[in-house]
Amino acid sequence: METKTQEIANVLLRLEEPFSPNDIKWRVFATSRDGRKGRVKPYADPRAYTDRLNEVLTASGWTRQYNVHTISPITRLKKDKPIQTGKVLVTCTVTITGIGTHSGSGEEWADDENAMTSAEAQAFKRACSCFGLGRYFYSFAEMWVDLDEYKQPKHVPNLPAWALPKGHAAAKRPDATGMSEQAKSSSVAKGPLDASATAKIEGHRQELGQPLYQSILAAVAQVRSARDIPNQQTQLSVLKWMESASRGMNHVRTIAADIPETTFYSILDRHGVQSLARVPNFGILKKLVDELVEATAHETAA
Repeated sequence: METKTQEIANVLLRLEEPFSPNDIKWRVFATSRDGRKGRVKPYADPRAYTDRLNEVLTASGWTRQYNVHTISPITRLKKDKPIQTGKVLVTCTVTITGIGTHSGSGEEWADDENAMTSAEAQAFKRACSCFGLGRYFYSFAEMWVDLDEYKQPKHVPNLPAWALPKGHAAAKRPDATGMSEQAKSSSVAKGPLDASATAKIEGHRQELGQPLYQSILAAVAQVRSARDIPNQQTQLSVLKWMESASRGMNHVRTIAADIPETTFYSILDRHGVQSLARVPNFGILKKLVDELVEATAHETAA
């Protein structure tokens, strides 16, 4: 009996371990009156929870079940106008073999294009938190940061030591651009240049759009023009990030062609992106890719 109890305790301890900083995203929940500051909270999407459960328990060691209910009609204000809508209510039951079962609930307005996905994610994560998985997110104090012109954080807060997995260096945490500090060039020494690399970098401008193109130049090389990059090593680093961003942008365009237009534009709106030519930085691009992949999976399942 004591051995079994210890095994359960070890499983719960592994589930309680904080996620990798690479899995952490930041959402703006409120803004100041002047729009310059926003209250942010960290979170991880359901895939990170599923990966942790599979890693600790294997795919056969746990199950989840959803129950969906709707409430209608309900009148609410949307953009200062009353509309007739309803609510989607989801209950998720997570069972871990040999340990037990917990449930969580989630809800969303039915007029939201991603109502079901959002409600399911809330319910699943709340059920998981009863086992300790992701519960540490509730321990974060209120945090305010400066926002950019797209109402996105200019810089996200540093994760405290207790919110990092064991042995993980905080310096490797990505910032709001989606790049780690190691990805950014710390050397500004001038050296030999590769003219072909400059041409390749500039060739990504039209595909990425000016904001994203400029963001990568500024983050990696601290310059405004590809011709101002000081050395070949930094050129290659910039080119690597430009190529990665181009792959991400191509992925976005491919997915956008396969999902409803309303779903695509609702995802852009949620991140304050007016069009693919106005993606502000690599971090936002990554979030777009992640949400579009999730939307595709949801459309396929439906």
